[in-house]
Amino acid sequence: MTSPVTFTAAGAAPPSAGAPASLQHAYLELREPPADGSTAAPSGVRIGRIDFQFNPKELSLTKNAKWSRENQRSASKSGPVQFTGSDPSKLTLEMFFDATDTMDDRVPKVVDQLFACCVPTDKSRQAKKASPPWVIFRWGGMTGFPGFVSSVTAKYTLFTPSGNPVRAVCTVTLEEISGERGGQNPTSGALAARDAHVLVAGDTLPSVAFAAYGDPNLWRAVAEANGIDDPMRLRAGTRLLLPALDELEAEGFGHGQ
Repeated sequence: MTSPVTFTAAGAAPPSAGAPASLQHAYLELREPPADGSTAAPSGVRIGRIDFQFNPKELSLTKNAKWSRENQRSASKSGPVQFTGSDPSKLTLEMFFDATDTMDDRVPKVVDQLFACCVPTDKSRQAKKASPPWVIFRWGGMTGFPGFVSSVTAKYTLFTPSGNPVRAVCTVTLEEISGERGGQNPTSGALAARDAHVLVAGDTLPSVAFAAYGDPNLWRAVAEANGIDDPMRLRAGTRLLLPALDELEAEGFGHGQ
């Protein structure tokens, strides 16, 4: 059974009340696979990032469920179906790249980055556990499941007179790494909406973390999610993204850290 779901740009989390709307570009975050070969959570080592030049118009998510039927004595009736498992989720998206303003080699370079996601990382090769980079789709208030790039199709559609490609459409398929955990909400393996908080005078990262999670020690996770290098320099009116608690746990953050 295949269940396709399409997410449009409207699926992004709306800005908090009073926060000015701002354009946030989607990107693919690349991480080193865990050194021990586990699939529980990605490592904390970021090895790259591939930015969308233009945000996607839609995201297509597919989930396959497996069912079986018990044999029945009656030939006229089918037995009840029983759930036997599900395949990992797959997220398919298009990335459009254009360099007609500069006519340089930016387009083939970013295509090479995407193709490089389909081979094991150097570090995993050296550890004799050849694994592809873990890839996480992020866009504003949405974050995708940790996955790997299972397929990339690049179509060059425009060239310079010398034959250099300056426009391309890439179709990228991400496949979930770990699948569903026991008792997990079937929809949580897709795109998790994150909350947001607009800073006011007197706010600190520990106070924001306490209000959001009941644990001020998670301020480091909030800082990392928002690219904050100096937690003492916060500007009122800044909109912070607050990852879901299960996302923080998957990233290796927990209470008391």
